[in-house]
Amino acid sequence: MLEITSAFLYALLTNRILLVDRYKEIADLFCEPFPGTSWLVPSDFPLNNDEFSQTSPESYGNMLQNKVFGGNTDRSLAGNRPPYVYLHLDGTYGFHDKLFFCEDDQQFLQEVSWLIMRTDMYFVPSLFLIPAFQDELSRLFPEKDTVFHHLARYLFHPTNNVWYSVTKYFRSYLAKAEKRVGIQIRIYETKGILQRNGPFPHILNQILSCAQNEKLLPEVSMAEGAAAETQNNRTAAGTQNNRTIAVLTTSLSSWYSDQIQKKYDEQPAVDGITVKVFQPSHEEYQRSRNKKHNMKALAEIYLLSMSDELITSGFSTFGYAAQGLAGLKPWIMFKSENHVMPDPPCGRAMSIEPCFHQAPFYDCKAKKDADLGKVVPYVRHCEDVSWGLKIVNQTHL
Repeated sequence: MLEITSAFLYALLTNRILLVDRYKEIADLFCEPFPGTSWLVPSDFPLNNDEFSQTSPESYGNMLQNKVFGGNTDRSLAGNRPPYVYLHLDGTYGFHDKLFFCEDDQQFLQEVSWLIMRTDMYFVPSLFLIPAFQDELSRLFPEKDTVFHHLARYLFHPTNNVWYSVTKYFRSYLAKAEKRVGIQIRIYETKGILQRNGPFPHILNQILSCAQNEKLLPEVSMAEGAAAETQNNRTAAGTQNNRTIAVLTTSLSSWYSDQIQKKYDEQPAVDGITVKVFQPSHEEYQRSRNKKHNMKALAEIYLLSMSDELITSGFSTFGYAAQGLAGLKPWIMFKSENHVMPDPPCGRAMSIEPCFHQAPFYDCKAKKDADLGKVVPYVRHCEDVSWGLKIVNQTHL
């Protein structure tokens, strides 16, 4: 979602038509966004995205590195304009690939008929640093930190199967709660090259500390017999007067949600609020190309976006998508080090925008490395990724 949103905005800014690669899952996840036409690349299109890589002769970065343009810095000679250019904008991209974000290079690319882009990043913040785009971006987004919120709601419409899962789960478990708290849990503890999903008690403590410190979930009573007394009080008062918080957790492991529920069952909330914890799935490990797995993941992103309050895991694009759709500034749980809970356990996001993890740090005009988080007041470094960039609302500053 993040990468398609980025490509769509770039197409808007450069007066291009966006066509999306016909990878096998997209039709199972999203409806066509534009009535009467398709945004999928035609099946008989002569160019295949799988044919291109960073070292392909058609790669823009490779062309620059190999001086295909004869060293001409403005790259404006008509004879040097290829019919199409491949843009390698994924996490492995190099210095010459990143020159895509320079104004001179954009002027050249504007003259190329077809651009084939491979990206796995939310590169919108760097578009805001290209002077030629800034006026149009200001007109499109007077509130600059709402780019993903508006474009994602415009572009992405879950298929009937996905949306049925969302609405059925919401009505069954979440709709009647007085308050809904979403907790998105992504584990980055590693052993060798394998990601381990725990369980990690320090992560559980971090979740509870964040939720209770920020008053998203109530404190629990430590008194003996509190559970029985609370249950008797609820029975006497009748179920109609119960105040309920529904906690929606998303994680590959069910252990964290089970432990949170257990805590509130054994030690009820001090103010008598009932806390119910729900988790739609626990797949144990990520299955990136599995259709059912991806449909469940998309449904859970939309369920999280229906929360009143949101806690996310830093560095997680899953959480970015949920907060952007919701229009909520989440509480971000910081990455732990050496199995020790960070202090503080979480912090409030500056904006609802996702973070560009692999943002370039090259000043195109000065032709040297620079801190691009200090160029304009509405692009800052991310809370969870110190080298990344995100868009913020100037009123926040």
